[in-house]
Amino acid sequence: MVAPGSVTSRLGSVFPFLLVLVDLQYEGAECGVNADVEKHLELGKKLLAAGQLADALSQFHAAVDGDPDNYVAYYRRATAFLAMGKSKAALPDLTRVIELKMDFTAARLQRGHLLLKQGKLDEAEDDFKKVVCVWDADLRELRAECYIKEGEPRKAISDLKAASKLKNDNTEAFYKISTLYYQLGDHELSLSEVRECLKLDQDHKRCFAHYKQVKKLNKLIESAEELIRDGRYTDATSKYESVMKTEPSISEYTIRSKERICHCFSKDEKPVEAIRVCSEVLQMEPDNVNALKDRAEAYLIEEMYDEAIQDYETAQEHNENDQQIREGLEKAQRLLKQSQKRDYYKILGVKRNAKKQEIIKAYRKLAMQWHPDNFQNEEEKKKAEKKFIDIAAAKEVLSDPEMRKKFDDGEDPLDAESQQGGGGNPFHRSWNSWQGFNPFSSGGPFRFKFHFN
Repeated sequence: MVAPGSVTSRLGSVFPFLLVLVDLQYEGAECGVNADVEKHLELGKKLLAAGQLADALSQFHAAVDGDPDNYVAYYRRATAFLAMGKSKAALPDLTRVIELKMDFTAARLQRGHLLLKQGKLDEAEDDFKKVVCVWDADLRELRAECYIKEGEPRKAISDLKAASKLKNDNTEAFYKISTLYYQLGDHELSLSEVRECLKLDQDHKRCFAHYKQVKKLNKLIESAEELIRDGRYTDATSKYESVMKTEPSISEYTIRSKERICHCFSKDEKPVEAIRVCSEVLQMEPDNVNALKDRAEAYLIEEMYDEAIQDYETAQEHNENDQQIREGLEKAQRLLKQSQKRDYYKILGVKRNAKKQEIIKAYRKLAMQWHPDNFQNEEEKKKAEKKFIDIAAAKEVLSDPEMRKKFDDGEDPLDAESQQGGGGNPFHRSWNSWQGFNPFSSGGPFRFKFHFN
C-alpha cells in the first residue's frame, strides 16, 4: 500500500500537460460510429454542455444500447455520471472503455482518480503508472527497441515518434525513425524524418550519411515515375534498374522496382519481357495485384487468353471493386470467345500489337498468294476464294483504327452476332464483292486487273 501523496506527486510535473493531451485524444477518439449512435452522441454532448444532465444521460444510454462495443459512448456516459456526482456509476463505464481501448489515456486517468477517492490506492497507482509511462521518452525508446527485435517496425516507429516529441533535440529518435521507414521501402517519409534530424544537428554524421543515400534513391524513383507519366517506358525501366543497384540489400526496393519495370514492359507492349519480370514479382508476392494486372495485359498481347483470365480472376479476389480488373477480365473473356471463331490477326499472321505497315505488308503477300486467279482447279479456286475473302476482311478490319479497336475489345465489327441490332452478316461477302480489291493499295477498288498464267 502506498500513500496518496506519493502517487499524486509523481504526476505533479506532467499533470497539466496530460490534461491538454487528454482533451486532444478525446476529441480525436470518435470513430467507427453508425449514424444513429452518432446522433445520440452529438445531441448528448450539446445537452451536457447546456447543463441538461438527465437528458444528456438518456442520449448516452441510447448510444450504448445502439452500439455496445463503442468505447466513446461509454466514455460520454461516464462523463455525464461524473457531472451528476454519480462516481460509482461512472466507474464501470470507465472500466469498459479501457477494456475496449486499452490506450485510451483519458479514461484510465479518470478511473485512477475515482479509485484514489475510494481509497483503492494500489489500483489507482497502477492506472497512474500506466498513464505516466505513456509520456516517458526513455521507456518509449526501450519499447521501440523491443518492437524492432520482434519484427514490428511500425509499432517501433509509433513509440519513437512520441519519444522525439517528449525529449528535446532527440536526433537519435529521428535517425531511427528514418532508417525504419527506409527499410520498409517508404523513402519519402524516411527523407522527411532524416531532415528533422539534420535540422537539430546539421553535423550529425549518421544522419548526414543516411540523408545522402535516401536523397539519391528518392531522386531516382521520382525521375522514373515522371518518365512513366510521360510514356517513356524504356528510360523509366533504366532508372528502376539503377534503383536496384543503388540499394541492393533491401528487398522491398527490388520488389517495387521490378513491379514498376513489369508495368513499363506491359505498357510498352513488350509482352515477353513483361511476363518474365511480372512472374518474378509474383514469385515473391503472389497476391501483388499490380503485377497480376500487368501480366494479364501482356498475356492478352500474346493471345494467351486463359492465362490472362486466371490472372484477372486472382487479382479480383484481392480487389473486387477495381474497375480496371473487371473490364480487363471481361475483355479477356470476349477475346477468348472470339479466338475460338475468326481471328483476323492469325489470318494475316501478325501479332496483336502489329503496326499498320506490317498489316498491309502481310495482307499484300497473302493476297497475292491466295488470289483465285492463281488456281486452275475448280475446287482449289473455291478454297482460294474463301481464303482471299478472309484475308481481305482481316485487312479491312485491322487497317481501320475504329474497327480494329472494336475487334481488340472482343467485338467483331464484321460479325452481325456481335453487333447490336444487326441485320445481315456483312462478313459473309461473296467473291464478286472482293474482285475489285487491290492487294497493292491501302484500300479502294482495282484500277486494273491482274491475270495469272
